[in-house]
Amino acid sequence: MDEFHQRLTELRRDLHRRPELGFQEDRTRAVVADQLRALGLEVHEGAGIVGVLRAGHGNRAIALRADMDALPIREATRHDYRSKNDGVMHACGHDGHMAMLLGAAERLSKDADFDGTVVFLFQPNEEHGLGAKAMIDEGVLERFPVDEIYAIHNFPGAPLGQALTRPGLICSSESLFEIAITGQGGHASMPQVGVDAITVAAELVQALQTIVSRKLAPGAGAVVSVTEFLTDGQRNVLPGHVTLKGDARARGGQDRAAIERFMRQIANGIAAAHGVSIGVTFDTEFIETMNADAPTEAVVRAARAIGLDTIPDCQPMSFSEDFAHFCAAVPGCFLLLGNGTDGAHGQPLHAADYDFNDALLPIGTALWAQLVRDRLPLRKD
Repeated sequence: MDEFHQRLTELRRDLHRRPELGFQEDRTRAVVADQLRALGLEVHEGAGIVGVLRAGHGNRAIALRADMDALPIREATRHDYRSKNDGVMHACGHDGHMAMLLGAAERLSKDADFDGTVVFLFQPNEEHGLGAKAMIDEGVLERFPVDEIYAIHNFPGAPLGQALTRPGLICSSESLFEIAITGQGGHASMPQVGVDAITVAAELVQALQTIVSRKLAPGAGAVVSVTEFLTDGQRNVLPGHVTLKGDARARGGQDRAAIERFMRQIANGIAAAHGVSIGVTFDTEFIETMNADAPTEAVVRAARAIGLDTIPDCQPMSFSEDFAHFCAAVPGCFLLLGNGTDGAHGQPLHAADYDFNDALLPIGTALWAQLVRDRLPLRKD
């Protein structure tokens, strides 16, 4: 491990030790801002952190984005750099994403062999789908206009450094739903007297699964998951109220709208059948992430130029990414880099025993630098 790689590793592990939840990334923001200022970049602080690096006289600009927030997960690893914030963990690799982008800022600031402007975006609260929108609403794209925007995310289970992307849809949308059922509670020994809301809710959970299996086209890639089942019942008390909460994923706006429509239709039918009241809310926080053709082709060329195994037409992902809001505003590309297949590096994202692979740090840094040189080439005059 060379000196540069060692420093990036120490930085990544420092960020890992002190994870912070979305919109609470106070120490993280300070570390990022200090690193950028030490490199001589122009730094702006708002909803996120923005670093600006200019070289030459070119008028083209591109943005590179990393996410900063952690997850409310108690870490299960035994590393000496494991989280010191109990119940909070970088279980998605955002610590690594920041370190790679800061590494690229260092490389490019010391060897500014490009012509134009690079805008480094460090975004809060990706996990709840609110950070990109907060930066956009604040005017980051008006204040720092760019022609293209890019983001890297590590991908456990893929070989180390393998680059995966695709034009068009790359990540699904995520919609959160909540279903409130109001029946008539009562004594557990006399269910016939009331309307047991828990039985109605159980029927509804099963019926919701027919949306994907019977109401959408095979291969649509949609997912409907009930993740919480909350009641006001006790050991001998039948509940009168049940709240179901869950998560729906879709690969297109049409399927997303259909899921909501069928969910309401099923809820209304079951409510009528049992004589209960059922209310449904359905809120989309993550829209679908759509890669533009030219930026995606540029990522593939850059990855191949530094010798990475590259899959330019990977399958769309079922997970969601709030980078989608940036891609909806500016042509962009979201790409995945393999985190490895062994041990904690192969554990799923959001797992308590997941760990970012430090061997990926120089690879991601090199890819960022190559992409900047390709998209902002030096003029030959």
